[in-house]
Amino acid sequence: MRKKISDTEVINRIGALAFGKANDAVKLVFLDPENTEQIEMLDLSMVSEIKRGANGAVEVKLLNRMALLELLAELTAPQTRKGSEAESFFTAMDKAAAKLGAANE
Repeated sequence: MRKKISDTEVINRIGALAFGKANDAVKLVFLDPENTEQIEMLDLSMVSEIKRGANGAVEVKLLNRMALLELLAELTAPQTRKGSEAESFFTAMDKAAAKLGAANE
């Protein structure tokens, strides 16, 4: 059974990726192909794709930081939380009703 991940954990993980370092991805590029045991010690969470050509050239694509930051901003903005539009509407309706009630008294 999978563990349920909380919203906070998701936001924290996206933040860690958005502000993470790519140092180990650079180390991977210069790593000798015969030295595979060192790969396990690298933090490659920022890597989205790796290609090694027949001539030994290595291409490493990293996660898009701007997309991660935009997603993080969207997830943490108060107005994007579930129900916030409806909540704003009903709050405005309550205020309007209170003003009408006060005006009729």
